[in-house]
Amino acid sequence: MSADPLHRAGAPQRSTKSQPPSGSGASAIEVRRSDRRRRTVSAYRDGDRTIVLIPARMSAAEEERWVSVMLDKLAAQESRRVLGDDELAERAGRLSEQYFQGRARPASVRWVTNQNTRWGSCTPSEGSIRLSHRLQGMPEYVVDYVLLHELAHLLVPGHGPRFWRLLDGYPRTERARGYLEGVVAADRLPHAPGARDV
Repeated sequence: MSADPLHRAGAPQRSTKSQPPSGSGASAIEVRRSDRRRRTVSAYRDGDRTIVLIPARMSAAEEERWVSVMLDKLAAQESRRVLGDDELAERAGRLSEQYFQGRARPASVRWVTNQNTRWGSCTPSEGSIRLSHRLQGMPEYVVDYVLLHELAHLLVPGHGPRFWRLLDGYPRTERARGYLEGVVAADRLPHAPGARDV
């Protein structure tokens, strides 16, 4: 029986498997094409795999685009679960191991509610990292980027070339920075008259 909850017996399906883009959080992606599926695309996690369901008629370029879109949607849904400070510290440790050979060792990593103009901050002399609560609910790759940025400050205090070289290893740096820039830009847009603040 198929793991696809929407699959009906007898519906023709073709399946392809691939490795996920870096930072997607899953170890494998399986794309299932169906002749019955006309316009909708959906995705779900099945253990350490991500299953993406698409119409059979989609081109390879459309498939690639939709896989990326669905991975981002799944990541956003998963990141809505708020990590506690202990989980945040564990995540920082894993990122340090993966990208900095474990050299960045924070003494503390925690969420704070008093940072409204910064996404994160680091005090290298104390080894403390603080992330703004405004990051909660953002995609995992964005939170990971901010964590890596602050971890890098434990190794290089300023923002010189050596600092940015440390972040070159994270493949979603530019995407995460673009996401955060978009959030800042959206906050600056004027609200329509009479619109309620959410």
